[in-house]
Amino acid sequence: MEKEIILDGKKIIYTLRKNRRSKCMRLSVSADASVKMSVPMRVSGQMADAFLRAKAAWVFSRLENFKNNSSVLPLATREDYLKYKELAREIVAKKLQHFNAEYGYQWKKISIRNTKTRWGSCSSSGNLNFSYRIIYLPEHLCDYIIVHELCHLGQFNHSAKFWDLVTRTVPDYKKRRREIKKI
Repeated sequence: MEKEIILDGKKIIYTLRKNRRSKCMRLSVSADASVKMSVPMRVSGQMADAFLRAKAAWVFSRLENFKNNSSVLPLATREDYLKYKELAREIVAKKLQHFNAEYGYQWKKISIRNTKTRWGSCSSSGNLNFSYRIIYLPEHLCDYIIVHELCHLGQFNHSAKFWDLVTRTVPDYKKRRREIKKI
């Protein structure tokens, strides 16, 4: 349900969603300046508003960050996904082949998806999944994501052994990881 609230003299329109499985209140601000809140069923509208008021400074800082940050990627639209899906598949396949020369892993399938919150994932059955939006990233960040998912074929966790694998081809992975989190 769409609601509005006045925070520090500014009108904020946000989407409130009640979730049966949720145990806590969650707030997100997207690059398109949309504000969304998910709350447990027992939370009243007044409690949700109070939570939002308490987080007003954070909301405004996120909105300002998106406004000033040129590295924010375009929204993931279905049209863009269909247009760039195969280009993303080509890029990912070439980079996987290049980096796998170091590792020698085998995967079952490469999928390109229209995900909004994940850059990539690796399934326990050996399938590698990537967001088509990887094509918008600078090459060094694209490389990091591909190596990260490739290394999950060797270590299906984020243990020290996993990060040792990543370091073999991306020694500055910590810096790249911080960079990708800002996008």
